[in-house]
Parts: sequence; C-alpha cells; structure tokens
Amino acid sequence: MNLSNDKRQKTGEGDSWTARSGEAGNGGAGETESLLVGHEHENPANTERMMEEICEWENLKQALWGVKANKGSAGIDGRTVEELPDYRDLQILREQLLNGTYKPQPVRRVEIPKPDGGVRQLGIPTVGDRFVQLAVMQVLEKYWDRTFSDSSYGFRPGRSTHQAVARAQQYIASGYGWVVDLDLEKFFDRVNHDKLMGQIAKRVTDKRLLRLIRAFLNAGVMENGLVSPSVEGTPQGGPLSPLLSNIVLDELDRELERRGHRFVRYADDCNIYVRSEQAGQRVMESIKRFITKRLKLKVNETKSAVARPQLRKFLGFSFTAGPEIRRTIAPKAIERFKERIREITAYTKGASLDQTMARLAPYMRGWRAYFGFCETPGVLIKLTYWIRRRLRAGLWRQWKTQRRRRAMLLQLGVRGALVASTATSSRGPWYLASTRALCFGLTNAYFRDRGLPSLFGRC
Repeated sequence: MNLSNDKRQKTGEGDSWTARSGEAGNGGAGETESLLVGHEHENPANTERMMEEICEWENLKQALWGVKANKGSAGIDGRTVEELPDYRDLQILREQLLNGTYKPQPVRRVEIPKPDGGVRQLGIPTVGDRFVQLAVMQVLEKYWDRTFSDSSYGFRPGRSTHQAVARAQQYIASGYGWVVDLDLEKFFDRVNHDKLMGQIAKRVTDKRLLRLIRAFLNAGVMENGLVSPSVEGTPQGGPLSPLLSNIVLDELDRELERRGHRFVRYADDCNIYVRSEQAGQRVMESIKRFITKRLKLKVNETKSAVARPQLRKFLGFSFTAGPEIRRTIAPKAIERFKERIREITAYTKGASLDQTMARLAPYMRGWRAYFGFCETPGVLIKLTYWIRRRLRAGLWRQWKTQRRRRAMLLQLGVRGALVASTATSSRGPWYLASTRALCFGLTNAYFRDRGLPSLFGRC
C-alpha cells in the first residue's frame, strides 16, 4: 500500500449551527444585550470507539499529507517532514494508538518575538507527534466544531479573521458603540489540564483517546537540553492545541450567550459590544470574575479595556466614527508595516534594487491580502506612495556623488536645467525623493516594471 500515491481526501468540516432569538427586555437595571444562541449536544454518537475512527487509513493518510504540506521545524528528535514514517512504521504506530501504548515525546521550546513586544513561546512537537495530533484533530473537529458558538471564529474550518471583523462591524453599526476588549494573559501557557480534560470527558468516552490527549498535555518541554514537566498549558505549535483552546473557551462563549451579550471571539481575543460605557464596566467586572474563578485563567489588565471601538484594535483592524462605520487599519498595524518596510529598504545594506524587490514584493502582497479588507483605500494609497518615495530616496543615497546622480538622471530621461539643479541640490534624500526630477525619472511604472506591487489598484 503506497500512501503517497493516493489522492488527498477532505474531511467534513461540520456546519456551524445557530439559533437566535430576538432581544429581550431588562426591566430597568440599565442595559441588557440579548442574543440567545443554542448549541447541539456536545457528545457525538459512539465516542467509546473514536480511536478506531482516528486510525482509519483514510484519516491517517490525510494527516500524513497534512503534516507534509505544513512542513515546519523538526522536534527534539531532529526528524524532518521528509522523514515521516513509512507504511511499516505507520502500522506499528496505528497498533500503539489502538492498544493505548503510544507515548508522545517532549516538545521543543522555540521563542518568537511578538509584534507588540515580548516573545511568544512555541512548543514544536516531533513530526511523528504532529502526525498523530493531526489525525486526532481531524476526527474531533468533525464532531466538535458544529457545537461551538456562532460568535467564535478562531481556528475553525470555513471561518476567518475577516469574518470576525465584519461581525464586529455589524454590531457597532447596530448601535453597540462601546466595546469590552478582553485579552487573556498567557492563555496557552495557563490552561488548567484537569479542567480541560473534564471538558473533553463530557464529549469523549473512549479511555484510550482521553489518555492520549492527557499524555500530549503532560509530555513536557525540552529547553537547553533539559526536559521540564508540563503541569499546565497547551503549547502553541501542535495541530491539536487550537482545537483544545476552543474547548476551554467554549465555556466562556456559552456564558456570554446565556447573558445575552453580542460578542466576537477569535482565539483568546474576545470583544463584547454594548450600548454604554456604564454597561461595559459592569460586563468587564463580571466577566473577569467568571474567567478567573471558573476558567482558572487571568485577564491581562494592561491590554484589556472598555472603550469606543475606534480607540481599540481587533485582529489588526479598527473602525471609523460617524454614521457609516467602516473598517480601517489599526495604527499599530500600520506602524509595524512601516518598520518592516524600513528594514527591507535600508540603504545602508547596499542591496541592489532587484534584491530589495525580491524581499519587498512578497511581504507587500501578503500584507495587502490581509489588510486590503479595509474600507479606507486612502490609507493604502498613501502607504504605496510612501514606499515609492522611500525607494527613490534610497536610490538617491546609493548614487552618492553629484556626477553619478547627474548621469543616472540623464539615463532615466530627465533633461535640461532640472538635472543640474537636482544633482547639485543640498536638500536631503527624503525631500528630493518627491521632487519633479526623481518622480519623472523614477516613475510609478518604473517600479511596477521591476516587480513592486501596489497596495491598492494600479496606483
């Protein structure tokens, strides 16, 4: 049997299930937001033999292809995705899963910088453990996803950050002009294992699967050659962790629905929309108590607030004020974009224009694919203009001497007194980058022909 030659099969993703009722009155104690959402029963049929479903060859084949497609770094054993188990090894692994003897290895600790400062700690499982986790996740997600809240968007098939932002925009446009912006402090590092396993046990009765998930949680972390035990948390980096995080926070979603709130949650970012600041402060205090006492988690006080949505960011976006609520790019996201552009286009590196474009173009395309969802195109036009001006300034610096600058301007088609006045100018590169001579010589088409994408249309 050759696993690599079979066509990839796609698992069912589970349809989102929602039932809503209208708004309910509150009687007089201020404001109540009412949006009642129902759930299917969490416990799927025949959960006593879920390991058999996980170990079906079609599911294992899809997991194998999934790990290869995602690539990723090696774990503590140094094995890469190219060294994934062959068919004979998969037979042995399958038997271990079925008889409950499979033992995960510790994850490898990796730290990556956060955009807002600090570091995010990732736990990279071995490729074999990633394969098993993905096989488990594919089956559990098929049953569990349909039971999650319609207001939950993170790590779910068929759902995206853009959908979450659009839902938030709808609430604001409906008159819910205050947001309770909740950020959970080190969420993935502080998940209580016993509480998580209790939630999973409500949905799964197969003891082998419960022991396997517990084994993944307790596998430990290797850092600097030493293995530390895992007493809490679900390490980011494994295929199973996102699904487990939604299990943990599903209890929060249900509580918010029970209280009739309008909210949007993406992973550990949760925004609750209310009509007044007073209502927001009440909701903030009560939900913080719920998160602390019931979920055994902690709210990040410095990153959480009650404010107008225009003053907060959600998944990199913010919103305009006024009668028409439009999506815009959050100022911090714009500043991070500019910082990255400055790094790529730093003239001191002495890179040629082609080398700069090779690094710049894919970053700009990826950024536009995400932030092009904004409804304020003027921001994208200004950023595109800013990038071209920065490139002109960088080239002017690289030309260095008056003689070289004059020769390059002539080569670019600039003529007459304009060449001499610009080449001998004492003005700085940034000023000269927007002058007639450089804009005529280094046109928008000049940069476009060399591979510079636009953030908006053909501007």
